[in-house]
Amino acid sequence: MSFWEYLGNRHQQLLTDAYQHASVVFQCMVVATVIGVLIGVVTYRSGWGGNLATMATSTLLAIPSLAMIGLLIPAVGLGVPPTVIALTLYGLLPIVRNAIVGLRGVDPSLVDAAKGIGMSRVMRLVRVELPLAWPPVLTGIRVSTQMLMGIAAIAAYASGPGLGNEIFRGIASLGSKNALNHVLAGTLGIIVLALLFDAAYVLVGRLTIPRGIRA
Repeated sequence: MSFWEYLGNRHQQLLTDAYQHASVVFQCMVVATVIGVLIGVVTYRSGWGGNLATMATSTLLAIPSLAMIGLLIPAVGLGVPPTVIALTLYGLLPIVRNAIVGLRGVDPSLVDAAKGIGMSRVMRLVRVELPLAWPPVLTGIRVSTQMLMGIAAIAAYASGPGLGNEIFRGIASLGSKNALNHVLAGTLGIIVLALLFDAAYVLVGRLTIPRGIRA
């Protein structure tokens, strides 16, 4: 069976797997973004605090994904829970690091001006600092998403959702006539999703970042 025939016969299952893959990555990125930005907000004013946050999230990223999921299985079981926890933890580093860099890079004179017109600490953060730090934060989100697209494939090891099931199915049936088709379909599907997500982030950047800041 050719690859195109395989896609024709399996397109419904592949679309379901692709939807599940995109959904779990998107949801984990939302959670990782909220947590990562909060960590950045709490630690960016402190040199040691920022370094500690970056080091801690770097350490998490250094753990092999298969080992991370394997360690989570005894605690939370198979399926979605270990997938969501692992992906969220892996997505933190670029967001935390870029949030800290972005917030530290805000021009102090703008913050002082906002303070001078009576803005509270929270108002300055929400209306001045975070909007100006948004471009590097968005870059961190893009990097995290590309990483998680690939890492999410490993979730099939723990019966997780997504296109990784196609890849693992092909690996498990090496030597059969459709083994390569399984792996190719899963791999190409992940690449296409990664490109679509990145294009969406480019659009979000154009809509949310003022032209002067982009320049």
